[in-house]
Amino acid sequence: MDGKTNQRRKGSEYEALAADYLQGIGYRIVERNFRCRSGEIDLIARDGEVLVFVEVKYRTSRRSGDPLEAVTERKQHTISQVAQYYMLRNGIPFDTPCRFDVVGITGQHLEHVKDAFLCR
Repeated sequence: MDGKTNQRRKGSEYEALAADYLQGIGYRIVERNFRCRSGEIDLIARDGEVLVFVEVKYRTSRRSGDPLEAVTERKQHTISQVAQYYMLRNGIPFDTPCRFDVVGITGQHLEHVKDAFLCR
C-alpha cells in the first residue's frame, strides 16, 4: 500500500470518529466526502435546522502544529465554494441557515469548534 492510500485510509478513520462524535451530540450526518472540481468537504450534517459543513483535521501530535490552524483562509475559501455548489446542486435555498465547523483531532484528543469561520 502506498503512502497516499494509507494517508487516505487514516483520514477516513478520523472522519468516521468525528462523525460518530457529532452524531453523539445530536447532529445528523447527511453526506461524507462530498467532492466537486473545486474541492471536498469532509462531512455535511444537520444540527437541527442548520446545515453544517465540517472540516476534519488530524495530527499525531502538536509538534507539527494544531490541527485547527491547518484550516487556512485559502482552505476556508475552498470549503465555502464547495458548500455553495453543494447547496445549488441539491436545490437547497441559499437562505437556509448554514455554518462551518471544524473538528481537530490530536492523538486521542478531539476538539470541536462550532461556527469556526464565515463563508468566504
